Amino acid sequence: MADPMRIRAQAAGDKATVRVLMSHEMESGQRKDAAGKTVPAWFIQEVTASHNGKPVLSAEWGPAVSKNPFLQFAVKGAKAGDKIAVTWKDNKGDTRTDEATVS
Repeated sequence: MADPMRIRAQAAGDKATVRVLMSHEMESGQRKDAAGKTVPAWFIQEVTASHNGKPVLSAEWGPAVSKNPFLQFAVKGAKAGDKIAVTWKDNKGDTRTDEATVS
């Protein structure tokens, strides 16, 4: 299983800014290894986020996203103590979900 995501959520007024650093190799399928063989594609395809269990973000990614991607978004109505959960799923079927509390 992949390393945990680093999620920070900070409230400011009536919204919270959420910053997520995902640990993933994100291979495009176009690079070659030292032996000249193509490295198979392995990348995050779906990213979702929820605020206290209610979906607030849904994204579809492709192989052009960089290694260990960073995502930032704002959630209206979030306040200190609320839960933000982020989930990703890659093209090999692996999935990861992590949660943070808004501060």
